[in-house]
Amino acid sequence: MKEAGGLRGVHFLSPDSSMSFPSSQLLVNCELFPKDFSIVLTLRVARNAPKRSEYIFSLMEPKNVQKRALDEREEDDGQRITGDEQQREKKQVKGDEQRGRIILGLKLSKKRLHFVFKGHAGVIKHWVFRGIQLADNQWHTLILAVGSHHVRLTVDCNSPLEIFPSGPFPSDLNIQGSRFHIGSRGRWKGLFSGLLRQLVLVPGLDATRQICPSSDPNIAALSVPPLLLDLPVVRSSSDRHGASYDTEERVSVGLERPCSKLQQGQLWFNPLKKGLYLCDGTTWITVLEDHKRLDYVLEHQVLTTSSETHDVEIFQVPGVGLMAAMAHRSTAFGSAVYLWTKKGFQLYQNISTYGALAWRHFTMGKKIFLVVSNSGGAPDSRLSSDSDYSVIYKWSKRRKQFVHFQTLQTHCARDWEAFSIHRHTYLAVANHRQGNNNHTINSVIYKWNGLTKSFEVHQLLPTSGAYDWEFFTVGPYHFLVVANAFDGVTTSVDSVIYVWINGSFQVFQTIKTFCATDWEMFQIGTRVFLVVANGHRLYGNGPSQYTINSTIYELDIGGQLFVRFQDIVTYSAVDWEFFSLGEEYFLVVANSFNGESYSLNSILYRWQGYEGFVPIHWLPTIGCSDWEFFSSKGESYLIYSSAKAPLSKVFMLKTY
Repeated sequence: MKEAGGLRGVHFLSPDSSMSFPSSQLLVNCELFPKDFSIVLTLRVARNAPKRSEYIFSLMEPKNVQKRALDEREEDDGQRITGDEQQREKKQVKGDEQRGRIILGLKLSKKRLHFVFKGHAGVIKHWVFRGIQLADNQWHTLILAVGSHHVRLTVDCNSPLEIFPSGPFPSDLNIQGSRFHIGSRGRWKGLFSGLLRQLVLVPGLDATRQICPSSDPNIAALSVPPLLLDLPVVRSSSDRHGASYDTEERVSVGLERPCSKLQQGQLWFNPLKKGLYLCDGTTWITVLEDHKRLDYVLEHQVLTTSSETHDVEIFQVPGVGLMAAMAHRSTAFGSAVYLWTKKGFQLYQNISTYGALAWRHFTMGKKIFLVVSNSGGAPDSRLSSDSDYSVIYKWSKRRKQFVHFQTLQTHCARDWEAFSIHRHTYLAVANHRQGNNNHTINSVIYKWNGLTKSFEVHQLLPTSGAYDWEFFTVGPYHFLVVANAFDGVTTSVDSVIYVWINGSFQVFQTIKTFCATDWEMFQIGTRVFLVVANGHRLYGNGPSQYTINSTIYELDIGGQLFVRFQDIVTYSAVDWEFFSLGEEYFLVVANSFNGESYSLNSILYRWQGYEGFVPIHWLPTIGCSDWEFFSSKGESYLIYSSAKAPLSKVFMLKTY
């Protein structure tokens, strides 16, 4: 590490192994290099820099890859080099092919910047920006943006130089087993002799607008290592090669800065938080701050419950706080409502339930309700013996607890869904079965009657072992999808998506599912997705398969139907939960049984764009039955319930 012009940079003494790492560390679960990307770098090159090409970085194939023939010719889609220099470049690039095989690299020669990569059929391509004066003993920030039809280089936020190559950057550039080398190509020859302050790869984005305009364009920072930021961003007047700066520092960089009247009006950039702050004379005010990113998952609370739990519902009660209603299996102890405190969830209220399977929270105006799905017998003599009953509870502001509001006849109800259409409130119940064998029965849509102050039957919908309802809206259209699990013979049944037309739900699409237990709708940008949790395959008296695919479907607006997007292997999945942190999107699955054990990992997946969702965290669970995401006081959490053990666990999502 060296200082020059008041700034720190890295000086490369050798092609050291510490400056090399597998590409998989940076591009996790990526077999291909991004086809659209930016490279941001800040460097300083001496006036007497060698004339030979020097590598700022390179991405090299593994050494055991077959060497290509010497007669592969190099293409130059930029401005062609002529004469002796062209011959030297050809020899050097072909040498890389022989010894190991450059996949991609950025190198600097006198007044030229070369972007080298492996093109179609392994031919090395060579895009060149000419007439660039970087060997002047000054700091410079470069942004190389590679798009579909052009390559743009911006130096110190000046007008960009552009190349329009005959062909685009390859979309199938394989990087499996490759290594990045910073400041070299893994060899002494071509070692970068200058100073490097930042080197950033930005996939899928032109980073120019993130950098420019800048008050200090030649040292504009996107992501400088904290170790290089300890010095103030000023140049000493004794630096004879650098232009002098004002002694007043308008933008300071560091991990901590005081804010008083002396600093009023000044800006501070915190490299760890990636935030820009303005001093108002007493405190730092946030101007820009980087979005949260998930770092790791930490067990926060083990909550001992009165019995096994089938479902958790998280909700807020104004003036009281964040609450969790848990559907406990035990009839003797009933179910419980917990209140979130500094110590985690604490018991707040017990409610009598009978084999509770699910809770649903909903509001009408300022009134707050909970409805429970009971699967046990009905002590109420007014209800038939082959029926169960589910109960709606209303929050009493005076008592500060939930009180009985209305009883509804159900049949082993697995789920309730509450929704509003045109200012009318509806409840949908998923009736699983009537008696022990009849799974093909009606589930019910209820509508609130403001005159009778009760919910009344609005529509009957035929279902087969219904397990879950999910309501969602796309534009002006309202949808309701049911997870059908079993028709009495097989778990291979159609689940149905309904659309609201003229006051009732009509069939929109059917999708083949396998003991569907849950649907989760989510949106990423303008894209609309549905993911189903498939429990197991079963036909007649045959064996059950618990290790099967659960599937994500995406709405095809043009085709007006949901189409398969991604299959994910799950283990008797019973729930999906979608959530976001900052600009990142996640799904977590409740894996409950693999055919042998209930103790297995439930998996957290992160959205990776064209790759879909990829696994990033494995969370140990026991008979996991439900996941819920919630936030409190700036922190984010996940809670899971266990249908096989009297406990639930809260995990804290640590971000950076």
